[in-house]
Amino acid sequence: MNKRILVIYYSQSGQLTNVINSITEPLQKAADIEVVFECLQPIKPYPFPWPFLSFFDHFPETVHDKPQPIAPLSTATEKPFDLVILAYTVWFLSPAQPITAFLQSTAAKQLLHNTPVITVIACRNMWLMAQEKVKRHLTLLSARLIDNIVLTDPSHSAATFISTPLWVLTGKKGPFLNGLIPAAGVDAKAIKAASRFGEAIAQQLPVRASNDNAPLLQNLGAVTINERLIASERIAIRSFRLWGALLRSLGKPGTLLRRAVLVLYILFLITLILTVVPVTAIFKTLLAPLMKKRIAAQRQYFAAPSGE
Repeated sequence: MNKRILVIYYSQSGQLTNVINSITEPLQKAADIEVVFECLQPIKPYPFPWPFLSFFDHFPETVHDKPQPIAPLSTATEKPFDLVILAYTVWFLSPAQPITAFLQSTAAKQLLHNTPVITVIACRNMWLMAQEKVKRHLTLLSARLIDNIVLTDPSHSAATFISTPLWVLTGKKGPFLNGLIPAAGVDAKAIKAASRFGEAIAQQLPVRASNDNAPLLQNLGAVTINERLIASERIAIRSFRLWGALLRSLGKPGTLLRRAVLVLYILFLITLILTVVPVTAIFKTLLAPLMKKRIAAQRQYFAAPSGE
């Protein structure tokens, strides 16, 4: 009997779609595996590229798990799947709203209950807190997270601080400033190389016991932990929640007072990124010799279940 894989994803720019295509290419070629794709569709489509204030105006609901609704899934939920691949991008250190909407849905309860799940993330560089949220949702759904794949922008953080917003707000990946700022996004070679994950799944899944929760992708470099960003992400997510709660108390997205305060938040966010994040990273580096065991434990925790 063929093994059935459901791929659930939402991609605005098309980058995540390319990642999914690379991973699933070996799976679609396998004679004993059936792959079903489910591209989530917001009832009110999100723009891409994003208008400046509209992009930030979606931040409060994103960090507080109050997503806009998505259309009903086309996938039949009564047929069980042997594996679900859940692919998402990161908005404000949280999963993109359509993914959160799915994880809160009745369909998710039916599709993910007692089902092995592999998460796939494509983002700039910060994904740890978003994955923590997804893990909590999966636990509530009684899903079995067995692997995590993360592809990030390989450029320096200082460069991506400019290139990623330009991509989101203009739709152009770059490079910018005559090549001074490299093109935004995951490297094309890394996307192509992601096919190794599909090859590993294709080899193991057909002979795998249904109750096996062991990772399929160990020793394949599925994730890389940037330990300097751990503390920065934790500080930033707390700030996002506080500001998000304030902005939500001022009204719905698009209201005048909320947008006025939103401008202040944007200025605060830029200051936070330019000051707190690098300072935290410096302190993390300086204290690293004294915190080897703690850092090693953090790396192991965030790299699980696939490992670095």
